[in-house]
Amino acid sequence: MKSILNKAILSVVLLTGVSFYAQNRNLDNYRQPDKNGVNVFESPKDTVTTFDGVKVRIGGSFALQFQSLDHENSGAVVLGDVGSNFNLATANLDLDVALYDGVNMHLRTYLSSRHHPEPYVKGGYFQIDKLDFISEGFLGGLMKNTTIKIGHMENNYGDAHFRRTDNAQALYNPFVGNLIMDSFTTEVGAEVYYNTDSGFFGMVGFSNGKLNQNVIETDGTTGGAALLAKLGYDKQIDTDLRVRLTGSLYNTGYSSRLYLYSADRAGSRYYSIMEVPGSSGFRSGRFDPSYGNKITAVMINPFLKYGGLEVFGTIELTSGRSLVETDRRNTEQFAGEAIYRFGPEEKVFFGARYNTVSSELASGDDISINRFQLGAGWFMTKNVLLKAEYVNQNYNDFAVGDQFEDGQFDGFMLEAVISF
Repeated sequence: MKSILNKAILSVVLLTGVSFYAQNRNLDNYRQPDKNGVNVFESPKDTVTTFDGVKVRIGGSFALQFQSLDHENSGAVVLGDVGSNFNLATANLDLDVALYDGVNMHLRTYLSSRHHPEPYVKGGYFQIDKLDFISEGFLGGLMKNTTIKIGHMENNYGDAHFRRTDNAQALYNPFVGNLIMDSFTTEVGAEVYYNTDSGFFGMVGFSNGKLNQNVIETDGTTGGAALLAKLGYDKQIDTDLRVRLTGSLYNTGYSSRLYLYSADRAGSRYYSIMEVPGSSGFRSGRFDPSYGNKITAVMINPFLKYGGLEVFGTIELTSGRSLVETDRRNTEQFAGEAIYRFGPEEKVFFGARYNTVSSELASGDDISINRFQLGAGWFMTKNVLLKAEYVNQNYNDFAVGDQFEDGQFDGFMLEAVISF
């Protein structure tokens, strides 16, 4: 009885705290997790401060899908049987803290994901927009345009990762699935941004190139480093027209294993698709070129929004090799999507995306994968989104006897998302 009473008291205290903070949940230089965060890329840079003491913002996301997909291949490798039903519900917990004037902290925990039904930390970082914690006004002229991020965090390579689904945070993504080659990783590092009033901005950063942190040596080293860089232009030309164009670089000199295309531990949205019976694979429908050592990856992303129409593109060119290869291989990814948002506050949208990947495998085979998606959505509120998607994906030129030989899957997905 005493234990129950203690838990009840704790619950009341927590709910009271949440209620208190709900009165003003806004933080400085912060991407909102609701509809207001759609088409926001890097965190906004605003020198106007509202800091009046430490503030903790508790938020989260919840996503649930109904899947109705079919798959097939040449038959040389038997695929598992799939039917129509609900997938595992996924959930995120976000803690965002205003620690000091110009200093915020972000921490995301996956409470439930396809790969891990138990909670685990995705990552977190410090975001520094002012250096007043050193002394008031310290380097104020420079910091007016500068942002520093440090942590075990999602790397800012390309713009596609700002529109992707991050486990349960699927509200920014107008479709259900991410790109075929999902460029996403969390590594220990730092990034420095410089923004100009004219719309031009740049970023340079470094990371240790590792998803799982340890001090174990491989080939006489605990690992190498990765260089990140981004240049871009983002401007609201007038009331109706916004133009953005960025180019990004991710380069490693040495890495015992490359995670850029295999770091998403949450898993893909297409459950058990193109998998053999009993498979524990959780990235169904995606492609990893299996670079294990050196890589150079370049991504170019144009974005245009005119009224309710928005167009977003991805051009990605990569080269790399595994630890046992001597020559580099090339992989290319192209994607284009057009979305039209309409109605009061653009609460309803529909759109289409075409995505293709061409790659030379370590075996020497040249393969390609093509995907077509039709999507539609309705923001019931700024925190609740319903989405529907038709997807068709084809695997071309895989070797005889390969799991993906003459592979294809298609069907419908429904998804409900809550984010606050």
